[in-house]
Amino acid sequence: MFSSLLGAFSSDIAIDLGTANTLIYAKGRDVVLNEPSVVAFSIRNGRKVVHAVGEDARNMLGRTPGHIEAIRPMKDGVIADFEVAEEMIGHFIRKVNKGGLIRRRPHVVICVPSGATAVERRAIHQSAEQAGAKRVYLIEEPMAAALGAGLPIHEPSGSMVVDIGGGTTEVAVLSLDGIVYSRSVRVGGDKMDDAIIQYVRRTTNLLLGEMSAERVKKEIGSATMPADNEGMTVQIKGRDLMNGVPREIRVTEAMIAESLAEPVEQIVEAVKMALESTPPELAADIVDKGIMLTGGGALLRNLDTELRSRTGLPVSIADDPLSCVVRGSGTVVENLKKWKSVLSSGV
Repeated sequence: MFSSLLGAFSSDIAIDLGTANTLIYAKGRDVVLNEPSVVAFSIRNGRKVVHAVGEDARNMLGRTPGHIEAIRPMKDGVIADFEVAEEMIGHFIRKVNKGGLIRRRPHVVICVPSGATAVERRAIHQSAEQAGAKRVYLIEEPMAAALGAGLPIHEPSGSMVVDIGGGTTEVAVLSLDGIVYSRSVRVGGDKMDDAIIQYVRRTTNLLLGEMSAERVKKEIGSATMPADNEGMTVQIKGRDLMNGVPREIRVTEAMIAESLAEPVEQIVEAVKMALESTPPELAADIVDKGIMLTGGGALLRNLDTELRSRTGLPVSIADDPLSCVVRGSGTVVENLKKWKSVLSSGV
């Protein structure tokens, strides 16, 4: 269906097919697209007809009439709805290549979670092939994140990266262009949003939508309790579960910090398990170099402070954590021959 779409590209591309956002890097052109991984569609004669993709579809989440559905085709970093994911990839590729001349079919590098199964990897591989790629390569997300964050992974010393995305958190120790240890836990930004929704529901009988929960997380979310046990406040709107009418309430930073305690603890535990499994020489390197945080979840306030106090190691946040994975994949696309050792075919 999309056999001509990727062929319209004049250069090879890298795609970070994320649970929350999809980013595309075009060879020689830098990051050319960053949109939410959301598709709105209706079903006609048994077929899914797409109405909106990306930012337009995201604005429809939780606001659609009965005949239209807005979904995220990615779940926990892998494809949950193959047909819709293929439509989404095709749309994004068309968008970044508006007015492009038909040239050779490109090579495509796509990121996959390190914990993805063979079936999940094959689904991602096939979705890009269906879009017309000449050759599809897969790169593990922690490897791409480390490259994008500028870590010296080619050196014979340990580097540790923690990539917190929408669906998964990838924890990895890298050395000599390879992954020494990796662990993928299915907790990320989406689980944090869900934890906020459940907490507010349990404590105030107010039902929040996904987008409202995400806004609260970005505005006053914190991995640690504020010093005054209240912190910043924000007004939120939702549906009262007692009488069914819309209502507005005030929530505090302390409430949100309490709601996020469990997902934050899961991330901390994943990091501690990785440290316990790291060979002693590489562990000594990490004591010196510390831990690098990437991904949207790295922007949660005080997460670096919490990790620092729980591990006793230096923790730093990448310069642009949201684009680390796609920029790392872009580094590979710029020189496929040099980085061939970090790629797999996925079939």
